Amino acid sequence: MPPWEEAPEEPQKISAAEASAAAAVIPGKGPIPGSANRERPSANTAPVTGKGPEAPAGKTSGKGRSRWQPSQMGYRWVVRNVSFLLFLASLAVIYIYNGHYADKISRDLNRTNKELKELQYEYKTLKSEVMFRSKESELAKAVEPFGLKELTQPPFVLIDSVQK
Repeated sequence: MPPWEEAPEEPQKISAAEASAAAAVIPGKGPIPGSANRERPSANTAPVTGKGPEAPAGKTSGKGRSRWQPSQMGYRWVVRNVSFLLFLASLAVIYIYNGHYADKISRDLNRTNKELKELQYEYKTLKSEVMFRSKESELAKAVEPFGLKELTQPPFVLIDSVQK
């Protein structure tokens, strides 16, 4: 059971440090922040952290920087800066969208390059096949089943005798 819930039955002897800690309590207001007393804090007062007195807002620490205070992030601060917070949120959404859009463009570009290479290979294959089949020797082999043969004599020109 905690010491503040126990009811002392007889007076206790206390040291000088405990006496000064007990003197740091303001009647009706609770303990002074930063004091080393052992009394249970009431529901109205903030718990004592033991880190020493906090600097008021606007005061600086030893290095010249202002210390962050939890009250600065309060409701009023949020309300005053709603437009800026919405601006930051919209920037974050645009940044995320831009990343996804860049990934999509990159995938489309890779797919298009792959299709282009396949079409180039197909073009080269078909072109070489057409060149091979258009050779005179290959044409002779292709038309032989139809009874056509290669000419051994040069062709002669027919001239119309009516026209002069």
